[in-house]
Amino acid sequence: MEQSTQPQTVGYSLADSPAGLLAWIYEKLVRCTDSYAWEDDEVLTWISVYWFSRAGPAASVRIYYEVIQDDPGALRMAKYSPIPLGLSFFPKEPVVVPRLWARTLGNVVFEAEHEKGGHFAAHERPEDLAGDLRTALCRARTATSAAMHICDSIKALSL
Repeated sequence: MEQSTQPQTVGYSLADSPAGLLAWIYEKLVRCTDSYAWEDDEVLTWISVYWFSRAGPAASVRIYYEVIQDDPGALRMAKYSPIPLGLSFFPKEPVVVPRLWARTLGNVVFEAEHEKGGHFAAHERPEDLAGDLRTALCRARTATSAAMHICDSIKALSL
């Protein structure tokens, strides 16, 4: 994982060439989705977000380095959170986490396993992900008053 050990090496190539950035991002869009038919405008929008951002394309890989440098075990040992948690599993995620392990992350109030989708589920399967959020928030509503307010607002918007 080059971006977690030497992000600037990748960053220079991404910032130096729009074609290099296109190749890097397009490979991720294709490999980490479930046969989603990307339109040219969608791909160009993704590339533009990285190319024209103030931080530049290298910022997208720097986060991996910073997480590893801050805490080398961070990706292996997440701390338990008592906050209600919803889990959505999509088959084309680049890293598939066993459900048993995922349940140790926190107070799981909702789980869903989908037949399609991947790392970019918010883009390729927005209805599925939004439905999961609605259900998870409504199940968590008894746990916190903030979740109750959000759940009621979502229900009002759905009418």
